[in-house]
Amino acid sequence: MTSAAEQPARPDETTVAAVVAALAERFGNRLVTSQAVREQHGHTLTWIPNQPPDAVVFPENTEEVAEIVRLCAAHRMPVIPFGTGTSLEGHVNAPYGGVSIDMSRMKRIIAVHAEDLDCTVEAGVTRKELNEHLRDQGLFFPIDPGADASLGGMAATRASGTNAVRYGTMKDNVLALTVVTPAGEIVKTSTRARKTSAGYDLTRLYVGSEGTLGVITEVTLKLVGIPEAVSAGVCPFPSVKAACDAVIATIQMGLPVARIELLDEVMIRGVNLHAKLGLRETPMLFVEFHGTEAGVKEQAERFSEIAAEFEGGAFDWATQPEDRSRLWQARHDAYWAALALRPGARSVATDVCVPISRLAECVDETKRDIEASGLISPIAGHVGDGNFHCQPLLDLDNADEVERVKGFIDRLVRRAIAMGGTCTGEHGVGQKKMIYLVEEHGAPALAVMHTLKAALDPLNIMNPGKTLPPRS
Repeated sequence: MTSAAEQPARPDETTVAAVVAALAERFGNRLVTSQAVREQHGHTLTWIPNQPPDAVVFPENTEEVAEIVRLCAAHRMPVIPFGTGTSLEGHVNAPYGGVSIDMSRMKRIIAVHAEDLDCTVEAGVTRKELNEHLRDQGLFFPIDPGADASLGGMAATRASGTNAVRYGTMKDNVLALTVVTPAGEIVKTSTRARKTSAGYDLTRLYVGSEGTLGVITEVTLKLVGIPEAVSAGVCPFPSVKAACDAVIATIQMGLPVARIELLDEVMIRGVNLHAKLGLRETPMLFVEFHGTEAGVKEQAERFSEIAAEFEGGAFDWATQPEDRSRLWQARHDAYWAALALRPGARSVATDVCVPISRLAECVDETKRDIEASGLISPIAGHVGDGNFHCQPLLDLDNADEVERVKGFIDRLVRRAIAMGGTCTGEHGVGQKKMIYLVEEHGAPALAVMHTLKAALDPLNIMNPGKTLPPRS
């Protein structure tokens, strides 16, 4: 039996042929082995090489997922869950080959319980599809990563977004999951109840497990009412430190801001090029308030006073819904906007998160590190919860530049951990950040994680080569 401490061997040609033949017989043209489709399912929005699976299969319900996993388990074939492919740390690569389970045909919105403010959806439903469905009921799901990610993938990677400072992350908004285990069994992790003390918290175990413990097929989510009033705007600052100090003061005072996003002057230049916003090229905070008309007005006024204490300039308020949508779409498109700063370059998007009291210090040191390294690396962040992103742009054929980027990312991560933070606030570990888990969590905690992995996935077929480093 393969230990979870070991990485599995790539299946031999005979095994691959047997699994592909069995899947083709069962799923017909929903089993695909073409090179283009396989490479699409090994695609990563980073510099990690493409590592395609041996086959891609498109199930249409939980029972079919269970069939696929049981077949793979019988042949010790790796299984890689695939949502929309927008993850940033190589989560969907197949370094040991295997079968990619594409959830894009699992699109049912199973139930909406408006009176209880929750819903249950299949894993392939995206956040925008769910919110479009909910709009007429006066409800929305607030977690909004930049991409229109699948909700199953968002649960698997413990995703976040611009609304996290007010509404939390996926771990705060998932009530229950349906999961197919590595043995092909179907497990319901909890109920729709808002609280429970019954047994182990299996829901939290699977949220953020990055497909290494099972395949999430259904998600039960909390919903919130669409606010009566929304106010959004941008505020310029003389430096990223001043902007971060204003954020720290805002959070420590308990002002209920819904969104508070930092874009440094380099990222502002990128979004101006990409979205034609015409903003001043200086560090900016994008902010938004939700509530009643009176409440939103009061919050905006108080925040303006705080910003002024840190030399924040005059607010430019987006009063029309279409203006707000344009503003936040530009923020969500920051990954693509950054590419406009250096046409033809590749991007390495990475993130860290620190306690809010260390935010200004961490961002300021990072900014100086970028300049000293001679890199183009815009900064953007969900700074209301201490989470920020750096996006170095580089020429992969320039060995010196590659080494400078690697060194910068390593220093960034170790800086965040030394400040009591984490190597990733929302992108996840995937393939590239496993090396930091011992430093962040300690060897005993990592040993517990290995024990859980070995107990639940003794054959190590679930997304191998991700999240947990091999035992030392």
